[in-house]
Amino acid sequence: MDLGLKDKVVLVTGASKGIGVAIAMAFSQEGSKIVLVARTQAELEQVAKYAQQQGASEVLVIATDLTQPQAIDQVVSETIRRFGTIHVLVNNAGILGRFLPFEDLTDDEWLQVFNLNLFALVRLTRAILPYMTRQKWGRIINISSESGLQPDAVMPHYSATKAALLNLTKSLSKQYGQQGILVNSLSPAFIKTPMVEAMLEQIAQEKRLGTQEAEVYFLKENRPHIELRRSGNASEVASAAVFLASEAASFIVGTNLRVDGGSVASI
Repeated sequence: MDLGLKDKVVLVTGASKGIGVAIAMAFSQEGSKIVLVARTQAELEQVAKYAQQQGASEVLVIATDLTQPQAIDQVVSETIRRFGTIHVLVNNAGILGRFLPFEDLTDDEWLQVFNLNLFALVRLTRAILPYMTRQKWGRIINISSESGLQPDAVMPHYSATKAALLNLTKSLSKQYGQQGILVNSLSPAFIKTPMVEAMLEQIAQEKRLGTQEAEVYFLKENRPHIELRRSGNASEVASAAVFLASEAASFIVGTNLRVDGGSVASI
């Protein structure tokens, strides 16, 4: 099936690790032009090589810190200078923050998570929308989380950003849908990425468990509804992202697609 993504300009944030890498690879396989954005140049250069091997028609690497407002201008200007427009924006950059209960989180820890998970996304989306509006076509895919729907007892700062992101997705979809810009979100659950592995390492240290034991503990205590009793793969999230950006999803807007193995208990 031709998904209509060949030579489309696809910008992926948080593209140096985990879900971001998988999403970049999936779009590369469709022959898209890929813009990779993350903080570390060396890691991005390696991802760029993989993207070219997977079939990306062109790849642009932009190493920058999206929590800095001036970085937004850098990302947009470099992309437009190279490709002239942006068709697909995948807002994937994010951090978990510390695995702590509410009373132990400081203001600085709240701000750190909000700055990347929400404010950077708002700024980048705002800067890119005029190009999508001008061409009357665009796809924005916001990577949220099951925590935005079903928060844990810990990491409330992370869950709050993901809930805000779901609300923002719906609002933007209403404002821009009639202009050919489809805004949707994805909510993964317990995907095996470096970020999740770091969380499991913290649990292992706190509970004095091995790595495998920490994963079993987390599934039992925090994700009892994941029926397959395993973590998800980043490629499973990437496939959903490509679908939402494609012509096959041209009547899907303002939707949150859960890639969660059944983790969220609500209908």
